[in-house]
Amino acid sequence: MLKKVKIAFFAEILIEDFDGASRTMFQLIRRIPTNKFDFLFICGVGPHAIEGFECLRVPAATIPFNKTYKMAIPWFSGPMIREKLAQFKPDVIHIATPSLLGSFALRYANRHHIPVLTIYHTHFISYINYYLPSSPRLASWVKSMVANIQRSFYNRCDRVYVPSEEMIKALLSWHVKADKLQLWQRGIDTDLFSPMKRDSAMIKQITGNDYPVILFASRLVWEKNLETLIGIYQLLQDRQMAYNLLIAGDGVALADCQQRMPKAFFTGKVDHHQLSALYASADVFVFTSISESYGNVVLEAMASGLPCVIADGGGSRNFITPGKNGFLCQPNQPEDYIAKIDTLLQDERLRQQIAAEGLRYSKAFLWRDLADTYFRDMAHLAAANNTKAPNRP
Repeated sequence: MLKKVKIAFFAEILIEDFDGASRTMFQLIRRIPTNKFDFLFICGVGPHAIEGFECLRVPAATIPFNKTYKMAIPWFSGPMIREKLAQFKPDVIHIATPSLLGSFALRYANRHHIPVLTIYHTHFISYINYYLPSSPRLASWVKSMVANIQRSFYNRCDRVYVPSEEMIKALLSWHVKADKLQLWQRGIDTDLFSPMKRDSAMIKQITGNDYPVILFASRLVWEKNLETLIGIYQLLQDRQMAYNLLIAGDGVALADCQQRMPKAFFTGKVDHHQLSALYASADVFVFTSISESYGNVVLEAMASGLPCVIADGGGSRNFITPGKNGFLCQPNQPEDYIAKIDTLLQDERLRQQIAAEGLRYSKAFLWRDLADTYFRDMAHLAAANNTKAPNRP
């Protein structure tokens, strides 16, 4: 009988629909070939078991500047985690985030000569300006510190999956070694996100009118460049443009957004089935964030037949060929978004052409193929390491 590859999987939060990173992880977890792989999950927030595999939970604390997130604190659980790992004997360690828990896992892996694969989920450094808007010198110092920490972390991993060319450039600029980096994009569920989910009656029930709908979908946190979204709303109101702005998502900035955009329509948190109907039923997708490492929502909108007008920044920009399958905008210029949104909504032929190109583009991103690559790479890392006969726990 073929020996199974054992993977110890470390993540802060293992709740499937918590955010884009969690959804990415669960796309892999749901596809584990259980006849070939055995997993041990270690997290701060999650269930006691996932897909029949044990999930070890360690204490976690709420992050002060973003109370929707918790960070695992491994300091007092170190002996328990090490004992569990010694019993499990992992062949490879997967680390989701360069956090306290991720650093604990990396030290353990390096000490015991266990290969490490990690996925670059979140472009944390782009958040700093939003958290320190009035302290540019402090922000610059924090960015430098974060870049140094991440360079050290990723250079001690064996493989780093990076979701976009834009993020590969960023990691290289921090002097992360090129041979560590591998482009590994995100997939799309084209059965879930599809033009077939269109439901005009649902949209009218929300808005109460037949005006075209501009959809924004994201967690409502300031690092999504919400000030620019508010600027777009204000221009719509000032110019008395007969368009609805529909905002799907929840987060710490929800109440402020509702107060500053009183005539916008807010859905609050929606599940993926509700979100797929919103994408397919709206007329234009607008996305102002420049902090994305990838930007799943843009690809989801494209797969739903929704033309996209997005910021020219972050990983999302790599999806767009301007004028062909969407439009890119100066990130902090609401007027630029408004001009391109209006162009699409005033030209039905162009809007349909852009939507069709976006739909065609999205079909190249299949989770099945990405999962196959992941499990093949895990098996190769394990096999290559086992031939070295290292000192193992």
